[in-house]
Amino acid sequence: MSSDHVSPGAGPLDPTTLRSAYDTQLRPDIPDPVPAGVTVERDGPLVRVTGRDARGFLTYRDLGGLTGAELDALIDRQVEFFRRRGEPVEWKLVAHDEPADLADRLRAAGFVGEDTESVLVGPVAPLAATLPVPPEGVRLREVTGRADLERIAAMEATVWGDDRSHLVDGLAGEIAADPQSITVVVAEAGTEVVSAGWVRYVANTGFATLWGGSTLPRWRRRGVYRALVGYRARLAAQRGRTLLQVDASPDSRPILRRLGFVQVTTTTPYVYTP
Repeated sequence: MSSDHVSPGAGPLDPTTLRSAYDTQLRPDIPDPVPAGVTVERDGPLVRVTGRDARGFLTYRDLGGLTGAELDALIDRQVEFFRRRGEPVEWKLVAHDEPADLADRLRAAGFVGEDTESVLVGPVAPLAATLPVPPEGVRLREVTGRADLERIAAMEATVWGDDRSHLVDGLAGEIAADPQSITVVVAEAGTEVVSAGWVRYVANTGFATLWGGSTLPRWRRRGVYRALVGYRARLAAQRGRTLLQVDASPDSRPILRRLGFVQVTTTTPYVYTP
């Protein structure tokens, strides 16, 4: 592990320090190891990931000071690349990215902003110290098999009202590439998947990152999501991670804040659809 890890002590977590750790350790967001069928390419400061999800993904630590015509040319190359593929692509824009007019330039090139999420960071230790207790009748279980991943995708489709089948291949590919890099956890009531989340243990960092967490409407506000967070925090602690990071929706943000997470910035997906 590198020397720039943040080990939260007993005092309050400093958002500026945590944001710096987020920038240096989690950006750019490149799969490691790269699953079969996934391609990672560089275009200047930008990293282009294809084959990981239903759409391509553009990520970077920073844009190396690019502005004006040079920045527009970089954006236009991505539009042309994905136009030729006939595939949508997400540019993950973080609030403190430079230059300040980057969102305007993305919109001018045909990208459309989706819902903004809060980037939250929290300490592993206090969460891992408490036994996660799901509501009565619900159990948490780690899964790796395709049948369970298909049940998760079906639950997510019910919650969001769209096709989530891409999750099956994506998660299966990550598990196959390195079972130690990710753990998928379902919350079940009987035979029904009521929620699910996964945790990625980001290589060569002090971080684990939390994903998923969608919960069927009738099971919300009963502690399912909170139990899933605690369970994954314990997994992160077992692997020596000290910090958790999550891109939080407005629904999950208040729960995570109560659990000790601190907002360090926001992120907005800008999506180009050919």
